[in-house]
Amino acid sequence: MNKQKALLPITTLAMTIAFAVWAVFSPLASTFQQIYGLTSTQKSILVAIPVLLGSIMRIPLGILTDRYGGRKLFSLLLLFIIIPLLGAGFADSYVMLLFWAFFIGMAGTSFAISVTFVSKLTPPEKQGTALGINAMGNIGTAVASFSIPSIAAAFGVKWAFWGLIIPVIIMLLLVWFFTPDTPKPTQKKTMLSSLSVLKYKHTWTLSLFYFVTFGAFVAFGIYLPSLLIDLYGLTPVDAGLRAAGFTVIATLARPVGGNLGDKIGAERILTIVYAGIAIGALAIAFGMENIIVMTTACLFIAVMAGLGNGAIFKLVPQIFPDETGAVTGIVGAWGGLGGFFPPILMGIVKDTTGSYMLGFILLGLFAAICFLLNRIIFGRKIATTIKTVS
Repeated sequence: MNKQKALLPITTLAMTIAFAVWAVFSPLASTFQQIYGLTSTQKSILVAIPVLLGSIMRIPLGILTDRYGGRKLFSLLLLFIIIPLLGAGFADSYVMLLFWAFFIGMAGTSFAISVTFVSKLTPPEKQGTALGINAMGNIGTAVASFSIPSIAAAFGVKWAFWGLIIPVIIMLLLVWFFTPDTPKPTQKKTMLSSLSVLKYKHTWTLSLFYFVTFGAFVAFGIYLPSLLIDLYGLTPVDAGLRAAGFTVIATLARPVGGNLGDKIGAERILTIVYAGIAIGALAIAFGMENIIVMTTACLFIAVMAGLGNGAIFKLVPQIFPDETGAVTGIVGAWGGLGGFFPPILMGIVKDTTGSYMLGFILLGLFAAICFLLNRIIFGRKIATTIKTVS
């Protein structure tokens, strides 16, 4: 097998499985709420906890992937997540579920590892498309949404966790034996020196942009099942399938965003993206009582978020060709955190006001801010090196 040709399909599939692990608690949240008598806020925390570690740890793992290579880091990650999957199956209290959910969050770091791995072995002119395809591994959240409730119903909640161990082991073997090693960096940097990219304004700009687009993707992906059950009284399986539709559409739009970024410029795509998210969020805020309005607006936001995610990660290796891993980790971390806070905020808003309206209004506001920043900062042609834009 040609390891170079196998790299993209294997890493994409591996990230798909890792993201399914990352999102495993989302479709089970309402079940655990009934078992343990949880409030909306407690349920939201359980759903969001995996996002926390999976976001923060993207920073060191992106840097370590720069240093030691994607094959080694990806293999170690897949080996590690077997442990919390085993533990979650044995959990018998809300506290223990939170404990194992925290470590299951490590699966979310697969994004920083995989994107860095692929970008290092892809020519610059093809990176937008290749990274867009690679990031389709995000569809793992959809895999979790439509498969986990059925597995739990057929075999019990424990096997919703234990059943994922089998594909994790398969991907571990494929990554270790059938992907190439990343070329060693010309100079080894310390963790502190790698974090020097924080001094560049574009690191923070791209982080904010991804906070909104990927944050929306994650937040909708993991909280939509609970939201649909609460608003319309859907069954967990029905709500999971509808949430999976959001994730699939957003995931399929991502390589399109990367490809359009290659062809016409990522900054143009982002102008459309943030205007679209703002409109969609306000439509949900004032029309969520109607399931047709809700569905249409959610799917529209899915397309916009997917295009935005692809366009942003066209910019990362373009602006930071020598610091891709470090910047990927930082930007990816902020994107993940963008998915951590909204579910908790939604739970608090619902418990406090009895409605989700305020949460969607805030999403629209953040999108409008990003729209303005994109026009101000990237309104002109983006330079291709960090030196000319920092």
